Amino acid sequence: MQGMLRRLITEKLQKTIAQVPAVALLGARQVGKTTLAKAIAKDINSIYLDLEAPEDLLKLSDPSSFLSAHADKLVILDEIQRSPELFPVLRGLIDKNREQGRKAGQFLLLGSASMDLMRQSSESLAGRISYLEMGGLNVAEINGKQADRQTLWLRGGFPDSYLATADDVAMDWLENLIRTYLERDVPQMGFRVPAARLRRLWTMMAHLQGETINYSKLASNLEVDAKAVSHYIDILADLLLVRRLDPWHANVKKRLVKSPRYYVRDSGILHRLLGINSYDALLSNPVLGKSWEGFVVENILSIVPNRTEIYFYRTAAGAEVDLVLKMPSSEIWAIEIKHGFAPKIGKHYNQTCDDVGATHKFILYGGEDEFPVGNDVKMISLPRLMERIESGKG
Repeated sequence: MQGMLRRLITEKLQKTIAQVPAVALLGARQVGKTTLAKAIAKDINSIYLDLEAPEDLLKLSDPSSFLSAHADKLVILDEIQRSPELFPVLRGLIDKNREQGRKAGQFLLLGSASMDLMRQSSESLAGRISYLEMGGLNVAEINGKQADRQTLWLRGGFPDSYLATADDVAMDWLENLIRTYLERDVPQMGFRVPAARLRRLWTMMAHLQGETINYSKLASNLEVDAKAVSHYIDILADLLLVRRLDPWHANVKKRLVKSPRYYVRDSGILHRLLGINSYDALLSNPVLGKSWEGFVVENILSIVPNRTEIYFYRTAAGAEVDLVLKMPSSEIWAIEIKHGFAPKIGKHYNQTCDDVGATHKFILYGGEDEFPVGNDVKMISLPRLMERIESGKG
C-alpha cells in the first residue's frame, strides 16, 4: 500500500532530479523519504549511503575520492544534516561533472530538518540544488472512505502510524517517535535542551493548537525566559514538527493581528501529546475544532503549487479567515475551516474575504458534498477542495 501512496511527491521528485544536479528531499523522521528514494533509485544507476550508519560514514573518510569513483551514478545521501561538511565537496564534484557535460541527476540528499536550516548549511550549493518537502500521508493519497480519513486524522500521516493494526499500536509508535526526537535527534543536532522541558513546551503548544502564542506566559510556566522559549519553538520548527503560519500583512485599513499562529504539524503527534487515544475521545475533547483545523491546513499545504504564499487573516476585532492562499497565478483563495456538518457562516465572512481580495471563497466543512451558499461562497469537503487545488480550478 505504501508504495502506491506518494504519487504527487514521486512525480515532483523524478522531474526535479532530471533537471538539476542536486535535490534535497526534506521531511520529518519516519515520514517515508528513504522508502521513496529507494523506490525511485531502482530505475536509476544509483548508490545509497546512510550517514547515520558507521559503515557508510567510513566509506566517506575521503569523500571526494569515493564520490568521484561513483560520478556516473545518482548518489543518495540519507540524513544529510548530520554531515554539513560534505556540502563544499558536493559543490566541487557538481562543477567538475558540469564541465564534463553532466548537468543533472547527480545527488539526492535526504534530510530531517527544515529548508531554512538546510539552506544555512548548504549555501555553497546555491544555484545547484532544489528543495522539496515531503509531508505525511494526506487525504488524497489514502483515497479512502470517511472512516479512513478519520483514522488518518486520529493517527496522523506517518505511514507506520496510519497503517498500524490498532489505535493503541499507533499511539505506542507515536510515543516512541516523540521520545526519539527528544532524546536523540535534538541532542545530535547540537541543541542543548532538556528533553523533559522541550516535551512540556511541545505539549503546551498542542493545547494552544492554531493560536497565537504568549511567549512570556509559556516562559513563566517553563521557568525560563521568553528568548529561550522562542529558541525551543525554532528547534521544533526546524525539525518539521511545528508549523508557523504568518498573518496576512497587506495594506488593509484595519488593525490586524500581527503574531503568527503555530500548529503541531502531525495530528497523530498532537493527539499523543494530549493523551487522545481514540476517535471517540477526540470527538469529546475541547481541542476538536483546532485539531481538525491543523489537519486540514497540513493536507492543503501538502498539495499547493510551488511559490504559493500562505497566511491567515484576523483583525483585532476578531473577524478572520483561517487560511489564505496567494497562488503563483495571483489568485487568492480564502478558506474558512469548520468541523461540523452544518456550520454557520460568520456575518463578517464576506467582508473579510473582500479585505484580502479573495478570488475564490470556500467554507470547508466535515461533510462530503460541494454546494454554493451565496455571495460566490462554496461549502466544500476537504477531498473536493484538494482536487480543486491540484487541478488549479477554483
